[in-house]
Amino acid sequence: MSRSTKEKDTFYAAGEEADQIAEAHREEVIGAVKNFFKETYKTDVKVHNIVGNVDGATVFVESTGPVHFYTTAIIPIDLSKEGIMVNQVFTMDSEVESAIRGGLYHLIFEEKFNELDRYLDRVVAENKVVGKTIESIENVGGTGYMTPYYFLTTSSSDKAIKPVYDAYMKNPNAPVSELKEQFAQEAFSVEYLKINHMLFMEEMNVEPDDRLFHQIAQDLKGMTMIPKGSYSLTINDNLINKKVDDGYKDNSLRIGVPDYIVVE
Repeated sequence: MSRSTKEKDTFYAAGEEADQIAEAHREEVIGAVKNFFKETYKTDVKVHNIVGNVDGATVFVESTGPVHFYTTAIIPIDLSKEGIMVNQVFTMDSEVESAIRGGLYHLIFEEKFNELDRYLDRVVAENKVVGKTIESIENVGGTGYMTPYYFLTTSSSDKAIKPVYDAYMKNPNAPVSELKEQFAQEAFSVEYLKINHMLFMEEMNVEPDDRLFHQIAQDLKGMTMIPKGSYSLTINDNLINKKVDDGYKDNSLRIGVPDYIVVE
């Protein structure tokens, strides 16, 4: 047995053990994570899923306020003592901040995102493609603002959304009208807001639809009422990796880095 295989076995064994400990202390984990988000980000969340890892447990959460997003936190577990380290909850670097920025973008440009949603609903209704299920987004998503068809990623270098973020962190109950006033439109750059689309073929054993792929890309380029930003697009076949919630394969059709669909 190779060293890499041993390391992999150790990782999964530790993950399974941590998973069992986390489940045994489920309410304690949920309470600690909720407190962490409330104290650190002034945001209320609900917990959807807890998954053991080599260092503890990854907790998938969803915000419950008007600034909507999914993200994760990690709670360390002492495997030797089977103890939950409730005061040491942490998040991956910049992950939650990016999620909040995405939620804020959706909030202040809600009508434009609604127009994008209506278009994608028509695409799915008229073609044999589907998006992700809400259940999969809740349980293994954790990637900021998400819908069945796309998720947003943002940049810490985005000076346009920064004053909105600062205003929200100062007063999470600020009216949307006040948050909109903080958006620095003149500083906005499409490179800092990524709108990442992912669709799947509805039927098994069917290759990704090349005609539809190019049609969606062309449609997005010509739409004027959807959010400004850099759009990526992926159409996969029907098979999805449920552990990581994606379907990337060699036959996937993709437009993205560095050739995004730019909507200005």
